[in-house]
Amino acid sequence: MQEHALHLHFSNRQQPDHPLAAGVLRLVRQANGTLGLGEAAGALLAQFCLDRRGLWLQVANGARGIHVNGRPVRRMALLRAGDAVYADGVELLVRAGPRAPEAAQEPADAAAHEACVVLRGVGGAHHGRCFTLAQPRLVGSVHEADIRIDDPAFAPRHAMLERQGGQVLLRDLGSAEGSVVNGMPVRDAVLAAGDQVVFEGQHRFVVEAPALPDLAPRGAGDTAEPAAAPAAPPRSGVRVPWLLLAAILLAGALSALLWFGSP
Repeated sequence: MQEHALHLHFSNRQQPDHPLAAGVLRLVRQANGTLGLGEAAGALLAQFCLDRRGLWLQVANGARGIHVNGRPVRRMALLRAGDAVYADGVELLVRAGPRAPEAAQEPADAAAHEACVVLRGVGGAHHGRCFTLAQPRLVGSVHEADIRIDDPAFAPRHAMLERQGGQVLLRDLGSAEGSVVNGMPVRDAVLAAGDQVVFEGQHRFVVEAPALPDLAPRGAGDTAEPAAAPAAPPRSGVRVPWLLLAAILLAGALSALLWFGSP
């Protein structure tokens, strides 16, 4: 996944957007009841920790009411771009800059490559379900939609997801509010593995591309052969004690001969 600059966005505009850099960023409740970031004085609620492993949310001891995407977090959570963090009734979105389109390149085995790219539901009605993107997928409330959101308020034809070479394209089909990609409102977008897409605020999906198996073509006449059975280990563990015992007995016999046989 291409690296993006992450920043925090307050949905209620209580604070300006705050960039996230490597290190620790404190989230506190200030004396006036509003949330503060960084060195602001107040009761510690949580910390955002950015390192080479990713972005982590660490909840302070005794803090309550911290949620990520509507799920309570008591100690720690790994965040990705597009996640919504709730603290003291305020929503903070983890946002990332838009992805620049790349030149479309067809993989050597397009069918296998497309079959392994999926859209996995992580929130909403399709939580836990996966949809392959080997073919275009219509998102909407109509019965023929590939990813159907059974909600009268949801657009009949909300958006279309389709592969184009090594990319996934999201195209808006005239919905009222568009979609959200990595926390940013969009109409059309280029997606890649790890990107998070949200429809209507609660239907969350993540683009995933699991590793492909070894699909290298074999030459004519090549056949798969079973791995050779491992050689039996040497039985040195049985022979060494007997050899040692024999050496000790021989040394004892020689010592006895020298002691009793001497004039």
